[in-house]
Order: sequence, then structure tokens, then C-alpha cells
Amino acid sequence: MNLVKRLYSKNFFVFNLVLVGVIFGFSLAFLSFSCSSPQKKVGAQQSSVVIPQSSLETAESLQNVFRAVSEKVQPSVVALKTESVQRQQVPQFDGVPWEWFFGPRGNDGQTPRQREFRSQGLGSGFIVRQSGDTYYVLTNNHVVAQADKIVVEVNDGLATSYDAAVVGSDERKDLAMVSFKSKESYPLVTLGDSDNVHVGDWAIALGNPLNFMFSVTMGIVSAVGRQGGPGNTINDFIQTDASINQGNSGGPLVNIRGEVIGINTWIASSTGGGSVGLGFASTINGAKRTIDEFIDKGSISYGWLGVTLQEAGRETLQQLGVEGRQGALTTMVFTGSPADKGGIQPGDYIVQLNGNSVRSVPDLQLKVGDIKPGERAQFKVVRDKTERDITVRIEERNDETAADNSKLWPGVSVTPLTDDIREELSVEKSVEGVVAIGVTPKSPADIVGLAGRDVITAVNGEPVRDVAAFYKILREKTVRELWFEVRRGASTVETLRFKR
Repeated sequence: MNLVKRLYSKNFFVFNLVLVGVIFGFSLAFLSFSCSSPQKKVGAQQSSVVIPQSSLETAESLQNVFRAVSEKVQPSVVALKTESVQRQQVPQFDGVPWEWFFGPRGNDGQTPRQREFRSQGLGSGFIVRQSGDTYYVLTNNHVVAQADKIVVEVNDGLATSYDAAVVGSDERKDLAMVSFKSKESYPLVTLGDSDNVHVGDWAIALGNPLNFMFSVTMGIVSAVGRQGGPGNTINDFIQTDASINQGNSGGPLVNIRGEVIGINTWIASSTGGGSVGLGFASTINGAKRTIDEFIDKGSISYGWLGVTLQEAGRETLQQLGVEGRQGALTTMVFTGSPADKGGIQPGDYIVQLNGNSVRSVPDLQLKVGDIKPGERAQFKVVRDKTERDITVRIEERNDETAADNSKLWPGVSVTPLTDDIREELSVEKSVEGVVAIGVTPKSPADIVGLAGRDVITAVNGEPVRDVAAFYKILREKTVRELWFEVRRGASTVETLRFKR
């Protein structure tokens, strides 16, 4: 076959068609590959960001401190597992359905049936003292109060437990001590100085929150000198944002040196008990004497001054001439008390105790309570706008004596007669005096017939212009007897007379 015929043959045409298709396919694939972006392999490249070595060393140094503090303190922290038994009478339905509707016909001398309810609790504590094979653990009173059984679990990784017994407890400070016996060796915590704690200091909390055993949380000291708390305790509290939850109670709050500065006690929360960064620990300095007294005699004694105190309002401070000064106003004094013997009188505004400023009524109560009975205390008071130093020998508080209202002089607290009170009591502008805001039952003021909301216009015949005049007359004109002239409703009356 000649060349021309071959070129026009069917076989040659098919061959060319296939060849063109192959070439076109390869060209299209090559073009597609060259236009696409190459895929990056995950992990094939590292970030170009470099952590500064100096910053890393600083952070690791701080991390090592927290690690060392945890390793130092954790072996001294324990878990306190409690069990309480409550018994309740249960109804008897032996005569169902008759007794269900009409009641029992008689108990036939039988003791009513009772059912036991057992409740379990979890708290924290820390070992503060050792004597032979006896270890002493400090915790909160509310952790072990009403407990029928207490078990101490130590932090040894083996869940080793010991039966424990209460050594001493104190509701006013919410402190308690338990002891357990062991031949094993456990370290004691190091007690710090809570007077040197400042806002912004590191704070590390240890304990057993929400049953997560032996946890450590970290924050800062948010405030110092907080007062109040559940149960009207008289503690001075450290506020911290270190996470504290149920189960942390009784555990230690430590500083960056691993020294205990407080006992985790309570939290303020709007979430039903969950931590919102408002945790409070009672100061360790306020517990140091308690530790010794618990071990020595199983109870704690409080110093007693023998006065009633009031947080004075702005108008009262103005009339007393102490506006802008921190302190506590003495409104009444127990006759025969340390304050009475030392010379403190109603109307004295206490600004210092033993050289330390008095910030408030709870602050003074705490300071006096921590003074050992028998010791002498130096008070600085403002009386008639003049500072005076008064020395008082503090005595031991006796609840029975402190509750004897018959010895409370004069038995009434007063407040200025402001415009708002005038309007409320319908008292004319021309009337001067003070308002009785609290009359103590069985006190002299109560015996003579003084009542709350009475406007006291005179004491022993001497006109009363304001709060300062009221207390001045009490000091100078009531040596032998006491009576009041008062405005009560629309009437002016004179009370009975109290002979001293």
C-alpha cells in the first residue's frame, strides 16, 4: 500500500485519535497539578515564636516555689471524716387503719419507736503539735461539732486512717482540736505571723474540697481585718481568692514560705455554696493561745472588760467630738467589772488598746478576748473631747456574770434626736434631748420605767441637749440616784428614781 493510502486508512486514523487523547490528558493533568497549592503536612513545621529564656527561668523558679510549698505542707494536712447519729421518733401503725384515722388507743407503757439517721461529713485539719505518739490537729469547730465518730486520714498515699477524739472546742472562735495516736512519724506545720500578712501577698489553700482529697489552690490575699462571718464569731479574717469550697474548712492557708497564716473557715457565695473567689480564713495569731489552752486544759478562757459597746453613727460621733476617728463607744458598764474598777465610764470612746488602734467594736472585742485574765491592759479613751489613758486589770469572762443585767449601768443606749426621728415621733423642733433605742431588761433604766423610743430630755433634773451632754450628766450627777424626764407621745413624764 502506498503512503497516501496508508495516511487515509482507518487504522491510521484510530491510532492518531488515541495518541491525541493521551497527549491531551497528560497536558491537562500537568496543568492542574502545577496550578494547585501544595498541601502542608501537620506537624511538619514548628512555630517560629521563641519563649524568652529569662522569662521562662523566672516562671519556672516561681513554679518550683509552689511545688516546694505543696510538698512541705501537704504531709501535715489531714482529712477529717465525721459521722453523726440522730434519733427520731417514728409513728406506730400497728392498728392500721384504725389508729391511722383515730390515733393510738394507748402505748401500753411501751417506749416509742425510734429510728437512727446517720450523716457523714468531711473537713480538713493540720497537725500542729506532737507529744510522744499523740498528734494534735487544729480544725474548725463546725467540722467536728455534734460528731459521734471522727476519723483522721493522713496524706501518705495509702489512705491510712486513725480514730480521733476531740481535745477542745470553742464556738466563739469556731476552733477545735482533735488528737490521734500513731507510731508513725508525721511532720508538723510551721506557724507563721498573720500580723505581717498584707493585701496582694500570695495565698495557698490546702484541704479536701468537695471530696477531692488533699488539693492545693493558689491565689492572693484580697483583704485583711475582715470581721463577722457565720454564727457571729469574733475572729479576724483574711480574705483570699484562692479557691475554697466545702471540705476545705479547717485546712491551712499558707504563705509563699509554707508558713500557716490562717485556718480556712467559710466562703461567701451566691451560687449555693460554690467558690466565687471570696474565701475567709481566721488568723493563725488568733489561734496560737487557743492551741496551748486546748492541750493544757481542754478549753479556752477569754478576757473580760465588762462593758457594752456600740458602733456610733456620724451624728453621735459629731456630738462627742470624735468625728472621723475609728474606735468603739462604751454605752454601759457592769458595776464591779474590770472596766468599772479601772475607771472606764459610759460615753468613753475607746480608740487604742495597748498602743494598737481600735478599728471597730468587733476589733475591740477580739483584742480584749485575747488578753490573758490577770493581765493589765492600757486603754486610750476620748472623754469630753480629751484623751485619757486608763489601766484595767482584765478578768476571765464568766457567762453568768456577763448575763446579769441588774449590774449593767445605766441600762440604756441612746441616739441623737435627728430631724427624721423627730418627724417619726412627732416631736417639736423646740424639744431637745436624745432617744432611748434600747433598754436592757432588769437594768436600772428598766426598773425606773424608761422605755424604748422615749425622748430623754433631762437626767436627774439636768437638761440634755445631745449625746455628749447625756453621758456627761451620767458621769457627774448620778452618784447616789438616777431618774429621767422623758417625752413619751404627747406627754412629758418623770420616771421613778433608782437609788444606788
